Amino acid sequence: MKKFTLLMLVFLVAASGAFAQSGKKSRSLKPINYTKRVTHILSEKSRSYYSLDTEKASVITLKGPGKLRVITRARFEKDSPGKLDYTVKYQIDGGDLLTEAFDRVKPLEDGKYQNEALGTLGYSRDIEIELERGDHSIEFTLADDKVKVAARYLFYPAKAKKMDWITYTPEMPAEPIDLVTRESIIHYYRSSQEKPLKVEVIGPTQVRVLTRVENHYHMRGRIHYRMQVRENKEVINTYQLSSRRSEVTFYKDNPELIPGTGCEFVIDVPEGRHTYEIMPIDKDKSTVLGRFMIPEKDVKNKE
Repeated sequence: MKKFTLLMLVFLVAASGAFAQSGKKSRSLKPINYTKRVTHILSEKSRSYYSLDTEKASVITLKGPGKLRVITRARFEKDSPGKLDYTVKYQIDGGDLLTEAFDRVKPLEDGKYQNEALGTLGYSRDIEIELERGDHSIEFTLADDKVKVAARYLFYPAKAKKMDWITYTPEMPAEPIDLVTRESIIHYYRSSQEKPLKVEVIGPTQVRVLTRVENHYHMRGRIHYRMQVRENKEVINTYQLSSRRSEVTFYKDNPELIPGTGCEFVIDVPEGRHTYEIMPIDKDKSTVLGRFMIPEKDVKNKE
């Protein structure tokens, strides 16, 4: 009897683990700018899709790590051929332009538009993007306007890999700024286009960049800002970030400013010695605070 009970317990634990892995919860995301919505009816359920455009980028912002699933569907109109081809272009954090081409897409029999005058739905074609920790922005456009396409965005969050990080000091000169949060002093450094923060590091490793926008008292609501990473004057990435005025953090010596809530991104550093410049690129947010961290195991990296 004891042996049977033990076997049942092992089975239940294994089954619950498998169920947890197969049943990862997702959340639907909405573009932050171009939001032309088209309602699809699938299995008698309404689903919000957002039109893709050749010029107006649909920008999705999220915090990793996790997987972004982009479900695309072409529209079959009265004069459409029996199969359609289309290509979706996208950029992750302002990096290289990537493309995903779909061809010979057929019309779907058991789905429709809420507005049936739009035409017939096509079978779905997916793009899956694995994202590391930090804040990310991904821009989506169509390669051409021959076929109308709409997309739905689902994000499956994952747990960040456990890693010990330590503070890494930027190259001097850098203007130090002390913030106080929950009675602890945290050292940040001010970054601007004229005086970007510089960090020299030996890879392979990662640099974790934590940023806070500087708010004046008249600034309200959510504040959007962009940070750019350059190496040898070449743009590596551009991050679109968003924060609010922090309610628990304040300046140690400047009561006229209010720091924003923290945002972060991670720079993947290839092998060798690299020097990066990090700076804000919005004229109306001329300064941003930043600090660096690297994995403790990589502190002793040598060329």
